Amino acid sequence: MSVSLKAWDSALVRKWLECRIDAARLDQAAADKQGYEAQDDYDKAAAEEWVCQALKTAAGKDDQASFADRLKQLLGRDEYRITGIYDDRRFERYVRANLRKLTRMTKANVGFENTLRYQ
Repeated sequence: MSVSLKAWDSALVRKWLECRIDAARLDQAAADKQGYEAQDDYDKAAAEEWVCQALKTAAGKDDQASFADRLKQLLGRDEYRITGIYDDRRFERYVRANLRKLTRMTKANVGFENTLRYQ
């Protein structure tokens, strides 16, 4: 893990995760209203919500290394099971993409200050 210039702020990470969970739920609701054409968007939002929910407990610790370790554990899994999605393979691909994005953010300790809905 590289050393960042700024200190790890677990409260900021928790806030970012909460904002992403809320945004993912709104995106799922919007995709659900659009119907068949938006199934991909629904799976993408469901994957982001799943990742953020899975990382909330690790963000509660005040340690960047434990958060990074939890990311590695999740990336090492073979399957990610959830009900209510449209395509399992697409969902798993989006979960892995979100986990890789968060791994890069965690290593550099940047991006957690951006709490806008659309990123």
